[in-house]
Amino acid sequence: MIGVIDSDGDCVEWTFPAEPGAVRTARAVVRHRLRAWGLESLGDVTALLVSELVTNSLRHATGPIGVRLVRPVGPLGVLLVEVSDPLPDMPREHAARPDEEGGRGLQLVASSCRAWGTRPGTVGKTVWFELAVPG
Repeated sequence: MIGVIDSDGDCVEWTFPAEPGAVRTARAVVRHRLRAWGLESLGDVTALLVSELVTNSLRHATGPIGVRLVRPVGPLGVLLVEVSDPLPDMPREHAARPDEEGGRGLQLVASSCRAWGTRPGTVGKTVWFELAVPG
């Protein structure tokens, strides 16, 4: 894992190898950073959604997985979370059948955050979501 914090401390990025342990490590570093920023109240939901997106990346991509957090500005700001991978195919939310083991990650993201979306990168794609800071 490689981690980088910007000079203002308002943004942090990590790169994880496409290995199963990346999910656990991503959850841990995200929770740690949110505690450092005084945003513990967002820890559970952020860790859960990051887990879902990193797991999706592991299932479909073979290259490194990026996770980026941008600290909210002001007391009523939003936390921006991004998960990137080198696969260019954009994920799509779909209704999972009751007997399916997977396929609910994007449904969970969509129902748990303020806004979410995808965008292509120079290589691959990024899935992002925003969480409102409880005030």
